Amino acid sequence: MSRKVVSITEQLVLPILEQMGLELVEVEFTEEGKNRFLRVYIDKEGGVDIEECGKVSESLSKKLDEVDPIPYAYFLEVSSPGAERPLKTDRDYERAVGKGVHIETLEPVDGKKVLEGILLSTDPLTVKVEGKEITFSKKNVTFARLAILTS
Repeated sequence: MSRKVVSITEQLVLPILEQMGLELVEVEFTEEGKNRFLRVYIDKEGGVDIEECGKVSESLSKKLDEVDPIPYAYFLEVSSPGAERPLKTDRDYERAVGKGVHIETLEPVDGKKVLEGILLSTDPLTVKVEGKEITFSKKNVTFARLAILTS
């Protein structure tokens, strides 16, 4: 059910986002306790504001009511992915060049499975960690997100 809801939601929200000049980051459908949440993360260059999230929520809610893919009560949340957004697509990685990243790998890179540093390039990935440039394949990445680096 969860995958079907995510797929239908993606199909419904993409035309709305395209019309508004926004892009889809991710759709999640989760249960937390007795509550169900349909979360839609959107973004654009420079970030999205609360008004854009509200407009997408209103338009998507109408479409979801028409199609009715979820036969029980749920909460619809439309928001920005935040300052530490996940990096999933090539475009996400390209936009992250020059920014702080947190990357987890399948196989150790330079003796580490977790790297935090500045993303310098995307193909192959090059991350500057503690003044040292480390290069590795994106295929080795299990999880990546933007990171707010403190040092």
